[in-house]
Amino acid sequence: MLRSVRATLARFAVRRAAACQRHAPHRAALWLRLGCALSPAFADPFPALVHLYRALEDRLSALAVAHTAVRRFPGNPDAGMLLGEACQMAFRQRDALGAYEQALALEERPDAAMAAGELYLRAGEASNAAARFARAYAAGGGAAALRANAQALYQAGDIRAADEALSLWATQVPDGLERLADVRAELRGRGA
Repeated sequence: MLRSVRATLARFAVRRAAACQRHAPHRAALWLRLGCALSPAFADPFPALVHLYRALEDRLSALAVAHTAVRRFPGNPDAGMLLGEACQMAFRQRDALGAYEQALALEERPDAAMAAGELYLRAGEASNAAARFARAYAAGGGAAALRANAQALYQAGDIRAADEALSLWATQVPDGLERLADVRAELRGRGA
């Protein structure tokens, strides 16, 4: 019963924060901090507070909230995803990568795999990026994961595997077979 009361109070705090966010963002932050303190599970107050701090240009407070969420709910992959986003907002790419990898260790998620792949790609680790994009596809990431996988494979120098991924991509998007040659040329140009 106490758990349901705490959850109800946390939802109330989120509603109050939403009501005053536009004209009193610091009061909204107080409401959201209260919601985070009361919440018995990883829920709306945590992402709302992180995004409010981002809107207020307080990236370090957003990062602190995300770290708190991960400490309180270590088995929740959504908390890991929130930490990854907050780390990226604070320009801590390696920490963000670690958070996304931790979320992947907890649950095979296409969004975590895609985010990790993009960070590996930015870091110049194309083969690691390709592996994460392949995981994203296997977890249900769809055609976007295949296209990203092909791009990473081109950059890693594995032309045959990239062409195979791109051929599979073409079967999953409208007019993919007609666009295949253009997309292949575009991605090969990026990989060079």
